[in-house]
Amino acid sequence: MQRLTEQQITLLTAAANSAESWQTILVAEDFDTTKVRGCRFEGVVEIESGVTLIDSTIRNYHIGANSHIEAVTRLECREASSFGNGVGVATVNENGGREVIIYNELTAQAAYIVAMYRHRADIVEASNSFARHYALLVRKNIGTIGCGCKIIGAKFVREVNMEANTTIDGASLVQNGTLLSGAYIGVDVKAVDFIAAQNSTIDLGAIVDRCFIGEDSTLAKGFSAVNSLIFAGAHLENGECCAIFAGPYVVSHHKSSLLIAGMFSFLNAGSGTNQSNHLFKGGAIHQSVHRRGCKFGSNGYVMNPAAEGEYTTILGRHTKHHDTSAFPFSYLIENQGVSTLLPGFALRSYGIVRDIEKWRTRDNRKVRRDIISYNEYNPYITSKVMRAIELLERQIAEAGQSEQWHYNNTTIKRGAAQRGLALYKSYLTAALGAMLSTGEADMMAMSSVTERWVDLAGQYVSTEWLERVLESCGSVADIGTVLLEHHKLYDNFAYSWAVSALSKLLGRVAEIEDITAAIAAGREAHNAMRTTTEADRLADIGPLMSVGYGTDSDDEAIRWADFCAVHGLE
Repeated sequence: MQRLTEQQITLLTAAANSAESWQTILVAEDFDTTKVRGCRFEGVVEIESGVTLIDSTIRNYHIGANSHIEAVTRLECREASSFGNGVGVATVNENGGREVIIYNELTAQAAYIVAMYRHRADIVEASNSFARHYALLVRKNIGTIGCGCKIIGAKFVREVNMEANTTIDGASLVQNGTLLSGAYIGVDVKAVDFIAAQNSTIDLGAIVDRCFIGEDSTLAKGFSAVNSLIFAGAHLENGECCAIFAGPYVVSHHKSSLLIAGMFSFLNAGSGTNQSNHLFKGGAIHQSVHRRGCKFGSNGYVMNPAAEGEYTTILGRHTKHHDTSAFPFSYLIENQGVSTLLPGFALRSYGIVRDIEKWRTRDNRKVRRDIISYNEYNPYITSKVMRAIELLERQIAEAGQSEQWHYNNTTIKRGAAQRGLALYKSYLTAALGAMLSTGEADMMAMSSVTERWVDLAGQYVSTEWLERVLESCGSVADIGTVLLEHHKLYDNFAYSWAVSALSKLLGRVAEIEDITAAIAAGREAHNAMRTTTEADRLADIGPLMSVGYGTDSDDEAIRWADFCAVHGLE
């Protein structure tokens, strides 16, 4: 970089450019004055090769090669900044207590540990110290626009760093943030105190305040996000969220939907989805945990605190602070103010099969910092199914002649419990067979076999192994490295867990013959379950669903032909 020559200053001035001081403007050796016109320069401005600057005011910025800045009211770094790094986000609980400090390299797994392991003060402090130190390392008086960036038609861009090939197009206010490679901020966006991860999109009037927006995530169409961590593949439009931890693939498309004070993962939020975290006593202090794969039907409502098991479908309004964590794949249905639980019933639904399979196919991330386990059959959920079987068998036995009983502020009917028990047993057989058919015996995996696993914001991890990691690792960077190693060896961990689980069921150490038989039984159980879910899928596209088609005809054949044409059926 070099100072401008007198000739260059003359040419720039002739093209309606001005500066507080031309002496603080540094340019590349091959700087082209014809690409700069109508601009005002303040403070220190550094311009690399091939940069185009038109009708903009720029203060204290380094502008990377081949970037294009046009019609920007003010691109300025007014003071020393860490550009969104070091911002504290009050996730999960709006009243605080689970704050996560964001930084460019934050992952879903690291954030989960900081937010949810508050009882491990040593880990939380070590992680926060790392984040604060990171923020100090990137703190500068001059902002950076990377190579190949575009800022067009924006009003105010203040204390914002942009990595290579990022774009701000038509935003109203972008302040104290960082755009990592490939990120895009669009029309009418207001984003303050944020980090936008690789290839994320914030567009069409979205409002972001104190948030981390994860890889390949999209916020658009006026969506409002405050104090929230939103990780890989989320797609949020029209509605709003406040103080949430959004694990992978949280989806909400409706104006009437609110996600607040809770944890969500692989979520589908129906129209009118809502939660309450304020009981008008101690303030907004309550939170809920909606585990992987939960769905809210239209107008689904939960009064915090509450919790559901994985892949639970929530229908109606639930105000009694239920906890159905022990029963994955369930329906939670409200009837005249009563929360009725149908354990395991979602295993009959094709919707669950579609949900489990679709996320993997949608993962087109070019950068994969968040670790995501997509395995349908896994130790985490299978261990919960095993406990659900034990719990249901005990409840049925203890209920005597009662046709229903209460469980954690829900009602379970005997018939539903018996059907759920059968569904869970089918799943258990299929899951053990699937895990035993992949992976192999591994000393590391065998040494970490434990009944309990966790879903670490998208990654399935053995709790015993995780505890060892937390005890031995000195920083979140170390934890991330070891978690990635675990992910690569997942099949072996799952195999070892399945052998242990099978041995427990047999009451003795499983032999090779037992494993072979379990694999065959698992394949048969899986096929039987798929037969059920396929029948459910076919019912969804059967003649009964053709109501409203063939609008201008009373002929059933025409109605059915119209239905088939719309849905691509033969």
